[in-house]
This record gives sequence, structure tokens and C-alpha cells, in this order.
Amino acid sequence: MKIGFLFPGQGAQYIGMGKDLYDNFEEYRNVYQKVNEITGIDVADLTLNKTEEILNQTKNTQICILTMSLAILKLLENKNIKAEVSSGLSLGEYSALIYSKAISFEDGVKIVKRRGELMQELCPKGDWSMAAILGLDEDKVNQICSNVATGFIAPANYNCPGQIVVSGEKNAVTEAMEIATEVGAKKAVELKTSGPFHTIKLSDASKELKKELENITINEFQTKVVKNLDGKTYTNKDNVRDILADHIINSVRFEQGIQTMLNEGVDTFIEIGPGKTLSGFVKRTSRDVEILNINDMSSFEKTIDKLKV
Repeated sequence: MKIGFLFPGQGAQYIGMGKDLYDNFEEYRNVYQKVNEITGIDVADLTLNKTEEILNQTKNTQICILTMSLAILKLLENKNIKAEVSSGLSLGEYSALIYSKAISFEDGVKIVKRRGELMQELCPKGDWSMAAILGLDEDKVNQICSNVATGFIAPANYNCPGQIVVSGEKNAVTEAMEIATEVGAKKAVELKTSGPFHTIKLSDASKELKKELENITINEFQTKVVKNLDGKTYTNKDNVRDILADHIINSVRFEQGIQTMLNEGVDTFIEIGPGKTLSGFVKRTSRDVEILNINDMSSFEKTIDKLKV
């Protein structure tokens, strides 16, 4: 068995995520306390008690999802469950980097807090949206974006075969959804996000994030991590800071990343954090692997049982 960890990104959040894990495991709660001490943010309160509107603010969403993923990692660590390679969708790449020890827990928490703030504060004014287009290939979605006349739009995430996310001005995204449906898309779904993420429109945030990244230490990788930028694994020669700064203005190549993990011999994928979206991406990419996820007590116990630990 070769295990790969997957970490979700923004859009997977929901009020109450991980509540039963928080209630049942002291080591899980301790991670939330540690994040609180580092950031001054009561992540447990944001996650469990606030409104969806508050949780969905980028500055809150990112630190809350990261904390949940890191807390679940602590539970897996205590069960001696390890991955040889990991990947995360957008924000989730930071969880993977922390797991690999390339970025320390404290530096990772600090930089994700700042990343969320910058992506919210430096998001250009406007009415922005993102949508998932299902059932069309890359060329067709790229062509749709080129044909939209009502405003800025660009492909943002190449998630898996037949699912591509577009990002841009709300009117343009709406037009793209309509065109996609007309040319044969199975579905077009607007996402729970609040900015033109993974497009050039976040260039100011990218520049500021690059400055912030200079304040953290980059260590040698203890486990392999797959980049969103090109779907390949990091090497110790890569400029991690530049890659992470470029990350938020470039498309996410998650489908290629899954293929890289398969090529590395991963046969058991564990999604760690809210939702099961990434599990679905893997399922659409390969039918020959075990796919597990952990986002509550039931799924944690099922995973432990499946892995016989």
C-alpha cells in the first residue's frame, strides 16, 4: 500500500465542520489552541459558532480549513498513518507543505493567515465569481472563455477529466455557464468563493504575498509534495517562495497532480479536511485505487478500519 494525502481548498468549508472530532479528541483541540496562540484568531469559534457569511470570508476560510486539516493530520500521526506523497487544491498545498516539513507548522499557519488577508484585502473591486464546468474538455472551456464578451474570465482550475473551473467577473462567468450548457456541458455550477482566484487579477496580492514569504524558512522536503502550478513534484532546488506567489495568479493543474501521484505508485488516497470533492476528482481519474476521506468521526473510524491500524 502506498498512501497519498489530499488537502482541500477554499470552497469546501461549512459551519460545524469537524465538530465531533473537536469534541472527542484532545489532540485535535490542541491544534486549534496552537493556531489561536500563533494568530490570535479563535478558529474553533469561527468554524463552529459563526455564520456561513463570516466563515466564507477569505481571511477566515483559509485559516479554518488549514487548521482542520492539520488537526486531522495529528490524529493520523497518532495512529502512525503516513503518506509518501501529498497534494492540496490551491490553499491545500500549504497543508501538504507543512506535512512535508518544507514549511514549519508555525510559519505555515502565519503565512496562510496572511495569504487569506491579502487575497481578501487586495482583491480588486468588482462583482466576482467562479463556476465549475462539467463535461467539457480543456480546449472547449478555453475557447468559451475566449468567446465571452461581457467581461474578464479565465480558466482557474483543471480539476479532473471533465471538470474545469472558470474565474472572473460575475456577468462573464454567468455568460460562460450559459455558453457551456449550450455546447453540451453536463452542468455548470457557481462556487462558494468571493474573488477572481487563480487569475492575473490577483497580481497585487501575489506581489505582497511574495514579500511575506521572505519571512518564512523553507526546509528540505521530508515527503514528496505535488505542485498546483504544473502538477509535478517539488524538488529541493525549486524556489518555493516564487512558486507559492505565482500560484494565486495561475491555473491549478490538479488533474495533472493526481496523475503524478498515480505515476508515483499511490494506490490509496486519503482526503483530509472538509468535504469529499477531491475524492471525486480522483474517482474520475482512476477507478483502480482506494479512496478514503476524513472530515468527521464516522469517516475517521472508517478510514482507520480500512487501513487496519
